[in-house]
Amino acid sequence: MSPQIVGSQAAPGAAAEPDPVPVTVPTAADGEALVAATATAATATSGTSAASATSGTSAASAASATSAAAKTAAGVTTALPGLPQALSARARTLAGAVRRRCADLARIESPSGDAPRLDALAEELAAGFRATGATARREPGPAGDHLVLEWEGRDETLPHLLIVGHHDTVWPVGTLADWPVAERDGRLTGPGVVDMKGGLAILEGSLALLADLGERPHRAVRLVVVSDEEVGSPDGRRLVERQLRGAAAVLGLEPPHPDGRLKTARRGSTRVRLTVTGREAHAGNDAHDGVSAVDELVDQLVVVRGLAGQPGTELNAGRISGGSRANVVAGRAEAELGLRFATAEAQRRTLDNLARLTALRPGARVRTEVLSSRPAWPERTGNPLLRHVRSLAAVLGQQLDGAPAGGAGDTNLPGSRGLPTLDGFGAVGAGAHARHEHIRLDQLAPRVALLAALLAVPLPRLRDRAEG
Repeated sequence: MSPQIVGSQAAPGAAAEPDPVPVTVPTAADGEALVAATATAATATSGTSAASATSGTSAASAASATSAAAKTAAGVTTALPGLPQALSARARTLAGAVRRRCADLARIESPSGDAPRLDALAEELAAGFRATGATARREPGPAGDHLVLEWEGRDETLPHLLIVGHHDTVWPVGTLADWPVAERDGRLTGPGVVDMKGGLAILEGSLALLADLGERPHRAVRLVVVSDEEVGSPDGRRLVERQLRGAAAVLGLEPPHPDGRLKTARRGSTRVRLTVTGREAHAGNDAHDGVSAVDELVDQLVVVRGLAGQPGTELNAGRISGGSRANVVAGRAEAELGLRFATAEAQRRTLDNLARLTALRPGARVRTEVLSSRPAWPERTGNPLLRHVRSLAAVLGQQLDGAPAGGAGDTNLPGSRGLPTLDGFGAVGAGAHARHEHIRLDQLAPRVALLAALLAVPLPRLRDRAEG
């Protein structure tokens, strides 16, 4: 493995960064003032981003929004003396180490269900995070250990900030043999680099950055890294749920939208196994004595597609298996279905319909089993956490916004319960679960700086009765 990110030096021949200016991180009261001062900047920055994508917005209004954002950001910089420059400069220095860390993590193949490989990666991750000041413990899981890590904050009286991630991938062992991790054209490509080895490396880099500056997160930070997210977190969910209690907010390390926008809502998702039992018989001599499970499954899938064709529901028949030989009437067949839902009502309605499926031919039996399920996380109006992050991004010279996402993840759970939640703090890239999976190397430093700022600066009041 490459050296841990803490204390990493710039690559040979790289221009040396000046020593960071001494920083003064604001108190909680300053944090409240920061949000008030930057609300206009956040709105203006968002408007500027939208203006570039919306033909109906005039150039004059876009220029006005940019000017307002610049003025307000200047006032915020005064409230945070030296911090934006220090974070950005140090993030640029650390970008090479974060890139190498991501590449090395991706070279440890860790498919869901492969406990020995997942455990090896968990130990490697724990070592890297311990170097940034974390305490780490392994939580046993049936298909690989999970990780729970904690960092002390400057104010331990405040509710903790929860971050969720995962170290399993969809890629089977052996994928690296014909698709090695490689860097080309400003991109790092390879299995798992964007989902989500890149996000884990960015978080390690952000905490290393704060440690290098002699800083700690403003409040206690807890990180849960589960080993089964790609199969719906059937066991990891309990750990996420346990750490939700008392959390001020929840951040996810999944990749953002390809254009860098954060994820402000997610569709619900459910994995269902549809199993059909028939009766085996000789396909030539005694076919009339058999009941084909394969034929029944095919007909059931037609019915299921009709049930899933309701508004707010999408179906993917991801895996089908059944039968034994061409000359044997199939006695068993099954399909694994992936369902996605725009609303909790669509999810409930569709699952109720699937539970009531009955066989279409005499002698066949049909059974549905929910393997994992995540509730829909609806978008909410007036998102103060997104507004806060946009403001920090503006101070760092970045433009950032958020939008709902089609995929599901571990942030569905807190988001569905109304906890302040944002996802997409991982590496900017594209191609998750596909052979063109990659991250953009030029976006590593901005993401490291943004996440470090979010950890270091006090959160605003995110809920009416929230503390801190």
